[in-house]
Amino acid sequence: MGMKVLVVGSGGREHAIAQALVCSGGITLYAAMARRNPGIARLAEKVLIGRETDVKSVAAFAREQGIEAAVIGPEAPLEAGIVDILEDAGLLCLGPARAAARLETDKAFCREMMVRHGISGCPFHRTFHGAEEAADFIRDHPEDLVIKPIGLTGGKGVRIMGEHLDRDGAIAYVRKLGGKVVLEERLIGEEYTLQAFSDGSHLVPLPLVQDHKRAYEGDTGPNTGGMGSYSLPDHSLPFVTASEYEGALRIMHDVIGAMRREGHPFKGILYGQFMNTGEGPRVIEFNARFGDPEAMNVLPLLTTDMSEILCHIGEGQLSSRHVQCEHKATVCKYVVPEGYPDGPRAGERLELGNPGDALVYYANVEERGGSLYTLTSRTLAYVGVGDSLTAAEQTAEKAAGNVRGKVFHRKDIGTPALLAKRIAHMEELRHEA
Repeated sequence: MGMKVLVVGSGGREHAIAQALVCSGGITLYAAMARRNPGIARLAEKVLIGRETDVKSVAAFAREQGIEAAVIGPEAPLEAGIVDILEDAGLLCLGPARAAARLETDKAFCREMMVRHGISGCPFHRTFHGAEEAADFIRDHPEDLVIKPIGLTGGKGVRIMGEHLDRDGAIAYVRKLGGKVVLEERLIGEEYTLQAFSDGSHLVPLPLVQDHKRAYEGDTGPNTGGMGSYSLPDHSLPFVTASEYEGALRIMHDVIGAMRREGHPFKGILYGQFMNTGEGPRVIEFNARFGDPEAMNVLPLLTTDMSEILCHIGEGQLSSRHVQCEHKATVCKYVVPEGYPDGPRAGERLELGNPGDALVYYANVEERGGSLYTLTSRTLAYVGVGDSLTAAEQTAEKAAGNVRGKVFHRKDIGTPALLAKRIAHMEELRHEA
């Protein structure tokens, strides 16, 4: 039996979602996106171009096309209540209702919820709604802090003292934000992502992924939306012990249980961003959707049809037997415009060359007259899949290296040298602890 499924969003993550859906048997794809993604458009039966937060227009499009299910890619439509209005229209949604999406869209709510329910992994923090109170706290607190705007900032609002700002710069930043911030202890360790499907009661994890936020090789330069990521065949990471993984997974289960008890069951993708410290996993943040680029690592490994997962989530009967992934390594490398992220060069023509065996996901790119041109954010993602990390990295690197134009990518993502650095760092932290 066929199913009409809508994908909301226009980036590389949404292209990966769309590809996973069309690989499922019997799905007819529709798309709603702020701008035309050439990769998604080629897969879709029909496309709505418009603001993804205009939830009434998206719902009207869904009704007109007889769409039965929707997968929400970005966070802004979730905050705008897109799932609430689509579910009212009878659609099955992979994405949480607005109240549950506050895990991502309201950082103060997230921390307060963790404290209310005694969930482990919560760092020391304080919430402020006034600039001078926040500034006074920064002056008086001897340690470096992380400054997080309470609302959404497209993943680019967090500033870290000691990395991005000194104390005076931190005070200026909280004033710029009007003082509506969460100030947290600065965590030292190795970051990783644990994504999981949830039906509101049950949680099924996907392979661990590590993203690379810094723009340049060697983890230098400004923070970005993510320059690339990797996963390993055993679905774990070598700097995360079994007990540390179980601790992170337990936190995720506890969050799902807490949201259910509070009357806001979380259905969709729960994304846990963890810092593995010398004392175990700590929660950096939760997101209410697939990561970008982390979606590109896990979705190609799925051997279960996305349509089946959607149905099991809708029935509230999701279990681990419903979500199966291949035991292969993946490496994702983003090609970005010169000058990204601070001053990206838009409108530059690209020649992709031969991608070989790599998967190609279109992100922030424009197609004109049969040619592709850069826009102002990440352009294309290349994903290598292989029996080993080395094989996957070589596939992704060869494809990314074949792109011609005013673009660059990080050549070191997924390499043995960078992975060894992560392992050594964690060994040092555990020794110090």
